[in-house]
Amino acid sequence: MDLYSFFNSSTSYRVRIALALKKLDFNFNPVNIRVAEHKAPGYVEKNPGASVPLLVDDGFELGQSMAIIDYLDAKYPEPRLIPQDLQTRARVLEISNLISCDMHPLNNLRVLKYLVKELGVSDEAKTAWYNHWIAEGFQSLEKMLQRTGSGDYCVGGQVSLADCCLVPQVANASRMGCDLGAYPRVMAVYEHCNTLPAFQQAAPANQPDFQK
Repeated sequence: MDLYSFFNSSTSYRVRIALALKKLDFNFNPVNIRVAEHKAPGYVEKNPGASVPLLVDDGFELGQSMAIIDYLDAKYPEPRLIPQDLQTRARVLEISNLISCDMHPLNNLRVLKYLVKELGVSDEAKTAWYNHWIAEGFQSLEKMLQRTGSGDYCVGGQVSLADCCLVPQVANASRMGCDLGAYPRVMAVYEHCNTLPAFQQAAPANQPDFQK
């Protein structure tokens, strides 16, 4: 199994968490998105989405973090990250999709670069953009966690896909200097998950391609 990943990519981070939770070994292949290695013809042939991560499993090539984690969950169901119970599954996916579909796409590297390089947005305006969408998303997330009665985890008493999505998003927001004091449930999940070996193993600072 091969994982093509970038240390600071939150989508790659999600998949690394899932792999670590499931104790799956893989070959690490760095793809530096800061210098557009994800757009190299050889890579795009493997991953038409021209993004990270990319999982290659016995010749089966799969991009998109949510599809990858679903694939891993079906093939290696312990621990199960997408619950089987109908309503619990729905809650996990609701939270995961809020982060992966509503929040992350607005604030990822290619969007921020486009704002600055193509639209001429100032650094101050770019920061305001980032903070706005983080605040809007986390306000919703905090209410969702209140509804699920979150504690150590987003939903119930065990780790799920929702936690795999939440931790990288909080890490990115913290790195960008966002004020997260208004989201105690979000931060409680983040802080607890980061005490777990799998989350520590998957953290950006512990990746072979880490750059300060």
